[in-house]
Amino acid sequence: MNEMALLARRVALLEAEVAVRRVAMRYFRLCDTLGPETPFDELGDLFAADAVWEGRGRYRKAFGRHEGRDAIVAMLASYSNPPHFALNAHYLSSEVIEVTGDDSATAGWMMLQVSTYRDGRSDLRSAALTLDFQRQDGVWRIARFVTENIFSRDVGPWNDEAPISVPDASE
Repeated sequence: MNEMALLARRVALLEAEVAVRRVAMRYFRLCDTLGPETPFDELGDLFAADAVWEGRGRYRKAFGRHEGRDAIVAMLASYSNPPHFALNAHYLSSEVIEVTGDDSATAGWMMLQVSTYRDGRSDLRSAALTLDFQRQDGVWRIARFVTENIFSRDVGPWNDEAPISVPDASE
């Protein structure tokens, strides 16, 4: 492979990694704000038509397995009206993305999720995420989404009305 072809291949791999990351991040941003205004058509477009979304470990019983874009969107929409979450935030770390072909990639993250529910309960949970992606008609989509619980812990309310500490300019 000549130098230009090698460089073009390296750029294509980097572009694929960025595209995969953007799909995953858009998914979690939409999940952080699930409600009546959620654009479920956009959320559905993040998934391949024959995608699989499944929970493993403790999450198998809680979330189950959903096959196909429509089933995945229906499961996510069940959290939206009325909104299940008063506050929901996903934080991802320990990213690994491997582009496994021109049209496929596998990615993994460790996730930390903080939530307060409509009923006022709050919890902190962590999960290992493994996502497979496929590029279809030039668009990267989630083909398989696997979430496995690492830990879960009930906590008190997240939003404390205590003043935010900042330097005192008068000192």
